[in-house]
Amino acid sequence: MPRHNLNDLLAFVTVAREGSFTRAAAHLGVTQSALSQTVSGLEKRLKIRLLTRTTRSVSPTSAGERLMHAIGHRFDEIEAELDALTELRDKPAGTVRITCGDFVLKTILLPRLTPLLLEYPDIKVEFDINYGFRDIVADRFDAGIRFGDTVDKDMIAVPIGPDVRMAAAASPAYFARNPVPKKPQDLLDHSCIDIRYPTLGGLEAWEFEKRGRKVKVRVGGQVIVNTSAHVPAAAVNGLGIAYLPEEEFAPHIEDGRLVRVLEDWCPLFSGYHLYYPSRRLPAPAFSLVLKALRGEAFFYDQIDPPA
Repeated sequence: MPRHNLNDLLAFVTVAREGSFTRAAAHLGVTQSALSQTVSGLEKRLKIRLLTRTTRSVSPTSAGERLMHAIGHRFDEIEAELDALTELRDKPAGTVRITCGDFVLKTILLPRLTPLLLEYPDIKVEFDINYGFRDIVADRFDAGIRFGDTVDKDMIAVPIGPDVRMAAAASPAYFARNPVPKKPQDLLDHSCIDIRYPTLGGLEAWEFEKRGRKVKVRVGGQVIVNTSAHVPAAAVNGLGIAYLPEEEFAPHIEDGRLVRVLEDWCPLFSGYHLYYPSRRLPAPAFSLVLKALRGEAFFYDQIDPPA
């Protein structure tokens, strides 16, 4: 029986996972038209349609789903084995994909990983800036960054930052026009700057706690964003009260452009954690990234399996 080239199967798996020919083509480094022809050729060879195409999306048919479940993980296993072969090199190599937010990338990840990347030029790190709760296994990430109390129980979670306290703050100009809130429920009478997280769809209630008493408030206001990156600027501009981890407000509070309120109601919670699947043996490049983020020495001859 003649052996078939497996490139068309890899092309199909990538398109099915990405849900888009455009994103899959970028991931594989080929043109969209070439990728479409490759997948069409596979469907012609198998004499069955594998993908349902619309103007906005691409999704597997029932036959495509069956093929995905049968072969998708095989390509992952092959990729993992190829990564593992870097143990035989003088220095490890490979790409580590991490999904995270803007602030943790700027304040923790880049500062700690820069020395590692300068020392090991064959290691690459791809950061996906995303505030949704990504499925890192399905989306083929090596790891993600979340606050500790939001990490799924089947993941290995490694703390990479201290515990975090929330802060509610607004500009002096805003409070010149509006009374200072004394309790969380007072926020219902204020304009608040809110965040709509992609995977949640709706707006989450703001959570406060004081001496064991927890209060949730569904605030309203004129400004809603989908990342925290622009929230401090909106607050500085006098558009309302914002609620974020206090370190994101720190420079503006120090120079007086923002004023904290409800400090005795702002809870402390588990800080940033890097998390990854417990059932996957990390590649050498990932092990070095993990060591660097833990603040440990990352010499290649010191690599041990992460606990």
